[in-house]
Amino acid sequence: MKFIANLLGTCLNLATVVALAAATVVAALTRHLPDHRTLANWEPAVTTRLYAGDGTMVGELARERRLFLPIGAIPARIRQAFLSAEDKNFYVHPGIDVTSIGTALLANLANYGSGRRMIGGSTITQQIAKNFLLSSDRTVERKLREAILSLRIDQTYSKDRILELYLNDIYLGRGAYGVAQAALTYFDKPVGELSVSEAAFLAALPKAPNNYDPDRQAERAISRRNWVIGQMRQNGFIDTATAAKAAATPLDANPRTPSPAVAAADYFTEEIRRQLNAQYGEAALYTAGFSVRTTLDPRLQEAAMKALRKGLVAYDQAKGYRGPVTRLPSTKDWATALTKLRPLADVPEWRLGVVLAAGNADVEIGLRPEGAAPNGTTPAETASLGRQAWALCRSVKGKRNCAAGIDGVLSPGDVIYVEKQEDGYVLRQPPLVQGALVSMDPNTGRVLAVAGGFSYAQSEFNRATQAYRQPGSSFKPFVYAAALDNGYAPTTLVMDAPIALSDGAGRTWKPKNYDGRFSGPSTLRVGLENSRNLMTVRLARHLGMDLVADYGKRFGIYDTLKPYLPMSLGAGETTLLRLVSAYAVIANGGKAVTPSMVDRIQDRYGRTIFRHDQRRCDDCNASSWSGQEEPMPVDDRDYVLDPMTAYQVTSMLRGVVERGTARNVSQLGVPIAGKTGTTNDEKDVWFVGFTPNIVTGVFLGYDTPKPMGNGETGGGLAAPIFIDFMKVALQGRPAADFHAPSGMTVEAIDRKSGQPVPEGTPGAILEAFKPGTAPCAGGCPVIDGFETASTSATADADLSPELREKLLTSGNGLY
Repeated sequence: MKFIANLLGTCLNLATVVALAAATVVAALTRHLPDHRTLANWEPAVTTRLYAGDGTMVGELARERRLFLPIGAIPARIRQAFLSAEDKNFYVHPGIDVTSIGTALLANLANYGSGRRMIGGSTITQQIAKNFLLSSDRTVERKLREAILSLRIDQTYSKDRILELYLNDIYLGRGAYGVAQAALTYFDKPVGELSVSEAAFLAALPKAPNNYDPDRQAERAISRRNWVIGQMRQNGFIDTATAAKAAATPLDANPRTPSPAVAAADYFTEEIRRQLNAQYGEAALYTAGFSVRTTLDPRLQEAAMKALRKGLVAYDQAKGYRGPVTRLPSTKDWATALTKLRPLADVPEWRLGVVLAAGNADVEIGLRPEGAAPNGTTPAETASLGRQAWALCRSVKGKRNCAAGIDGVLSPGDVIYVEKQEDGYVLRQPPLVQGALVSMDPNTGRVLAVAGGFSYAQSEFNRATQAYRQPGSSFKPFVYAAALDNGYAPTTLVMDAPIALSDGAGRTWKPKNYDGRFSGPSTLRVGLENSRNLMTVRLARHLGMDLVADYGKRFGIYDTLKPYLPMSLGAGETTLLRLVSAYAVIANGGKAVTPSMVDRIQDRYGRTIFRHDQRRCDDCNASSWSGQEEPMPVDDRDYVLDPMTAYQVTSMLRGVVERGTARNVSQLGVPIAGKTGTTNDEKDVWFVGFTPNIVTGVFLGYDTPKPMGNGETGGGLAAPIFIDFMKVALQGRPAADFHAPSGMTVEAIDRKSGQPVPEGTPGAILEAFKPGTAPCAGGCPVIDGFETASTSATADADLSPELREKLLTSGNGLY
């Protein structure tokens, strides 16, 4: 008995020592243990998604590409696959699975010294503890801390909440986090549409996604997938027939491929990214999971890029061929060499090729492989290239040099771009000249399309929003708007004659009309339709450049405009987007326009945090309909321009299209108003045009400004791009006309003299007048703006009393 008592005492003492030691170890392990309660507030980094106006997704912004799904939205098939692969006892163990740990321990002992990687037997709960709260160190201490945390997590949270955290956090390869994003990444499907085979493949990935990539490791991926399918059968989640069918299914991974609209929208989406980054910060932009409904019209965006590229290529090819992209030292193994070169990803119709042999009228080319064969080799593809007449001649230092045949231009080893057309391949070259196109709804400010250059892959610089260039004559409508707003009429006469001004530094400024001619006294309408520089300068000098500068700022074209006369001819710098927004004010009858590329932004919970349309609609949320009138939003925007002035300017800009510098635009066959612009030395060319429902602007110029060539104009280069785009934009839109505000009178006048004539008289047009003004009926005053002027009689009914008094007392000799 004494022996038994001593033995029991010894055992009790040992147990006490072991318990104290264990308590000490546990205390040490838990002393700085992370707080597992923080998981209750976990908000994963979620992808911000950009959607076009029609709901098409056009962009994703993320550090971790993830689409969060609550556990109730994750199909049972997905949950069963992951439980079978990772933790079949998940719903019964307390956070750690002793059986799995024992099995892993025995396996590790058996493999000791073999060099094989140790296995851990971790549960899903342990993986949550490691991924969220601990490091990935493979140490005993970390495993013990992980086990303690897992027990605490299991006691604090429901099993469904733990599984929800896991299925949304786990990395599954190819940049995809969580099962929802992985389903889109690998199969271009939502999780609800995944088959047993596809669900099992996703469940095979958590251990080592790169080891089971369906493209690079297809056999290993299928083997691992089939193992998961077998586990699902053993666990009773699927029957034998379903398992056999799933295992026999090919691993048909179908990764998401961007639509043409997505590729065409790179400039648009990048501009939105910059705006969101400035408004919400980079951290929120890439992790907050915003849902951004943009104003983009995919059809128009694609048309914008096509029209701009066509115009840039046409101009560039007219200058001749400049030479190859690069040269290969040898055409041996040319296919492999070409795969190392990066093509223009957003111009997929252009393919890189290498010249293999060149004759006088025909060239053999090898094309860059577009994909790899199943055995990993690159298929070789050759084609022939014809004479390419445009490339035979080019301008070198002002001289035109021409080759007799295509072999005088291309040589074996030359790497070139080609495009396949109905009659074969044609030679292409990325243009040096650049440009932009912007189109918007003038009534709402919604930007429908933005083309910021030839290729986003070539240059990310957005010439529509970031390039500040001189608008040239496309600024003139705002000078004329200032005049019409301050008492002038479209029939007011301004002298079109040579002038010379001192610049205050001993030099003389002698502005000229583009054609070098002048036509004496002419109406404002003629001045704008024919873009007469001399008339504009005289008009601006008479109005005062302070007033002109104020109008430039009022319309949002400039933040500030120095009150110098050359600025009246568009010598200040602005962006295409700002200029198009200013024209939108004219198009919508004078109301302020705030351009926007975003209609609405929602947070990850669906709450709206931004809305562009701020109009009130007091009766839009009526609980029921009882015969009341249809509710209408209240548009209480301020007027930037008198609606009557807006109509007069619009009418004059229609004359630009019908009779003036943009006559080629009239081929569209609908009422269009617009204005060309060409700067000094033809460094920048513009055209901005509009209907009542859409306004579009086009700009062309070199990034480092230099002359585009003698005789190049906005009407000749920018307007054709506008035409190509508008042919698409006007499809499906009923032709709409511009309507004069009530209270205006319309009279037939001679557009040159401004005097009333019988309707139907050759050269007569119908002109709109504001109340209190009328066409000049006799000899009319001619505004000079300088110390010399031609005058006739004092009949000046087209001038307001205030302006008449100003003219009489100005001392400028206007009468």
